[in-house]
Amino acid sequence: MAKKGNRVQVILECTVQKTSGVAGMSRYVTTKNRKNTTGRLELKKYNPFLKTHTLHKEIK
Repeated sequence: MAKKGNRVQVILECTVQKTSGVAGMSRYVTTKNRKNTTGRLELKKYNPFLKTHTLHKEIK
């Protein structure tokens, strides 16, 4: 049975690709500790469609 705790799965979505008009969407799934990181997560991740590192923000 899975543990119940403060860790939750979040989806990170590229913010640059939305405005650029390039087809596809770069998304990553990761976990965060809800107790330590109460705000939305923002990380620089690799976008394979744009072939560069861009800012990815937590959605939903």
